[in-house]
Amino acid sequence: MSSADAATADGAIAVEPSPLSAAVRWKIFAYVGALLVLQGFGSPANGVVVVPISFMLKNKFHLTAHGLALFGLAAGAPVYVSFLFGLARDTWNPLGMRDRGFFVLFGSITAAVYAAFAFAPVTLETLLVASVALGASFLFVSAALNGLIATIGQQHVMSGQVSTLWNIVGGAPPLAALVLGARLSGMLERGGAERSAHLLFMVGAAIMAGVALYGFWRPAAVFDNIQVERRAGGHLGDDVKRLVRHWPIYPALLIFALSNFAPGSGTALLYYLQNTLHASDAQWGDWNGIYQISFLPTLALYGVLCRRLSLRTLLFWGTLVTIPQMTPLLLSHSMRVALWAAIPMGLTGGMSTAAYLDLLIRACPAGLQGALLMLAASLAAIVAQLADVLGADLYDRFGGFGVCVVAITIAYALILPVLWLVPRRLTDTADGQRPAEPFTAE
Repeated sequence: MSSADAATADGAIAVEPSPLSAAVRWKIFAYVGALLVLQGFGSPANGVVVVPISFMLKNKFHLTAHGLALFGLAAGAPVYVSFLFGLARDTWNPLGMRDRGFFVLFGSITAAVYAAFAFAPVTLETLLVASVALGASFLFVSAALNGLIATIGQQHVMSGQVSTLWNIVGGAPPLAALVLGARLSGMLERGGAERSAHLLFMVGAAIMAGVALYGFWRPAAVFDNIQVERRAGGHLGDDVKRLVRHWPIYPALLIFALSNFAPGSGTALLYYLQNTLHASDAQWGDWNGIYQISFLPTLALYGVLCRRLSLRTLLFWGTLVTIPQMTPLLLSHSMRVALWAAIPMGLTGGMSTAAYLDLLIRACPAGLQGALLMLAASLAAIVAQLADVLGADLYDRFGGFGVCVVAITIAYALILPVLWLVPRRLTDTADGQRPAEPFTAE
């Protein structure tokens, strides 16, 4: 591909978008997809350790809905500043290997932290410290992968396709963790909570060691097709100013924040299904599994439509369909009905989920893909945790889940007017079509 030789005054290097052949794209999908799976299972935020530990907090330490939500709020502290990890990804070149250096170095560090806590006593304090320490080291790995995917999507006008891959393949490990973890929690707790937690931490260590080894692989189809977009020796302050002054990020971030503001979709929903509809731990896992699997058909449909329709069209219709997503729960008066209701709920969310990530990728400033994607992750985590606390409070105060459904529906409806603030140059083209001007233009 071609790229401009001269850097701009602020240190960015202009790169001409260049579509790739189908064969090369599939090689990229295979490399990134495998890494998404490994990272997903090793994640301390939504990987294999999360669901059993959540049930341990609920069943062993007897936390209330509000208490569990507050634990999650504190445990997610590193995510709230994940913008810094993304900025580190964009400006630092560990081991001289760029993104692969982050996989090798911080995959190893995260594995070591997992292993260290496998021998610590299991208390509320230990679990909290472990969550924070693991989150901090893991975010370097996440920032590198996020930045790599976004860079590929921008430089090769395939943001919709990588968004689809990201959501489908990247969503598989959390889905498996929810379905298997709920069953595993009961089995592990019968064998002793402390022993169970230690075993889970060792599993996490093994997975992250695999991520570190994966970083040594350098497929040419992936890395020979990536152009550097940041001038060597550029100033960090200039990068921050360039990000702040890049108008397209603001409507994209606001839309992403509203899509993650779902009061009651986490802790309150867990307590509603278990306390009101009498769901078992396994049924909670089944509900989440059905819900997440039901995203797949419409996510896959997005992967087809994004090459035929403009992003603007997909954003509008995807949002419109998603607004009433949670209303089927209002009709669920038994766990059996709730399990069926999870299907239409998931189906209505796939298109918008892919479209919002597609928009974020297109909105990234040149060379700062990691910073923006991790800033979005920070914002989403903060908004989701605050919404979870609000939802738990609404659930405890009003004694029902209906008020949570109303709050979520209002939040989703607010996305529609924000769509008009998105610059048309970002959304007027489909995947594979060169924009009239680069997505990264100021």
